[in-house]
Amino acid sequence: MSVVVVLVEPAGPLNVGSVARLCANFAIAQLRLVAPRCDHLGPEARLMAVHGEHILEGAQLFPDLAAALADCRRVVATSGRLETESLPLSGPEPAMRWLAELEAETPQQPAALVFGREDRGLSNAELLQAGRLVRLGSSDAYPSLNLSHAVAICLHALRNGDPAGTVSAAATAVSPAEPCPRSALEAALADAEDLLLQVGFLYPHTAEARMAKVRALLQRAQVSDTEVALLRGMVRQLRWAADRETP
Repeated sequence: MSVVVVLVEPAGPLNVGSVARLCANFAIAQLRLVAPRCDHLGPEARLMAVHGEHILEGAQLFPDLAAALADCRRVVATSGRLETESLPLSGPEPAMRWLAELEAETPQQPAALVFGREDRGLSNAELLQAGRLVRLGSSDAYPSLNLSHAVAICLHALRNGDPAGTVSAAATAVSPAEPCPRSALEAALADAEDLLLQVGFLYPHTAEARMAKVRALLQRAQVSDTEVALLRGMVRQLRWAADRETP
């Protein structure tokens, strides 16, 4: 399966080892760790990995989430809360079906399942890098799950949520074209931000908040390769025109 599991700044080696074991259980070949805060190759992690020790040893390390997702076309992230505008929350089954569609259509292109820090989850900026957000159905009185338990629920849904291999009509309607790679979207957003700062639409002290709204809009649209190329072409032409007008 071309789905990769991404852990952002995991702090507990026992959790990392348990997730490696789960990857082996559910035939996930790749584990990606973003700035881990523990020794993922230490004895505690290896103890919990059991037959998933090879997953630990092959885990890829990244400095930030954007780098870990750069080659991924579809991204699902888990969240216990939202503080700003973003994508709507769903249960794990529809989100996992959306990931499974990519496996059927383009198995050589990875999709990502992202889990946040044990103590505070994912930031809003990190959540905005996902195409779907999952809220697990835990109690409102105590919604926080152990990291490895959350991974187990999602991987079980990924493997068993759509046994017939069907694609829901709703999912097809939401995403008629395959989303572009994360790196292409981030590059287009960076170009747009530079231009909008140049022409005075954005100001340095408000740029982050306003670009977060733009990112949320494009994530909901799930822009394709051709659409992101169109956006970058528009930005280039507008920059050229703005430079011509500059005395």
